[in-house]
Amino acid sequence: MSTTDPRVRTRKAPAERAAEILDAATAIAREQGLGALTLRAVADRAGVASGLIAHYQPSMDDLVARVYSDLVEEEIREVRALAAREASPAARFARVLETLLDGSREDLTVVWVESWAISRRNPALAAAVRRQMSVWQLLLVEIADEGVADGSFATAETSAVAWQIMGMVDGLNAQSLVREADPATAIAQMSRAAETLLGARPGSLALAR
Repeated sequence: MSTTDPRVRTRKAPAERAAEILDAATAIAREQGLGALTLRAVADRAGVASGLIAHYQPSMDDLVARVYSDLVEEEIREVRALAAREASPAARFARVLETLLDGSREDLTVVWVESWAISRRNPALAAAVRRQMSVWQLLLVEIADEGVADGSFATAETSAVAWQIMGMVDGLNAQSLVREADPATAIAQMSRAAETLLGARPGSLALAR
């Protein structure tokens, strides 16, 4: 009698195999975080030998950075699209805050939290984190500048305010991983704080239900 070895490899085009490996790594990161990305874990998820992973991804540090960047870029596209549906800068800013704090993106919160810690020993990831944080900050600056232009906001420091709001959102999301908290409360608190920082009318960042 003979049995079929599930690890017998089928020859595939290099681009196809590389895409499969990236997909496997991305799935692991979504489910378990960046810290779970190891050569063995990716090989097991992709159903191939570890040596094949090493062939297509000589550096696990680079693979971690690529997975992180892909996930965050997708998130930014989604949030930007949601914000763009709103009619005013205040509503767009409010939509961004609500989307980031409503508790629906815990998988990405884990990715963010772990990325800051892992970056200390992964230069490729550190560069990717700095780049994506700047992209997020720019999104907030763009909306804030629009609000200043139409009179919704009154601050001359949109860049600094954007960084501060980002830090507060990141902190609340990181706490939410271990602290039982009502997302609606966090959104309301963050909205009031953002109104103060932006020089916005009280209540203007509360989305209508």
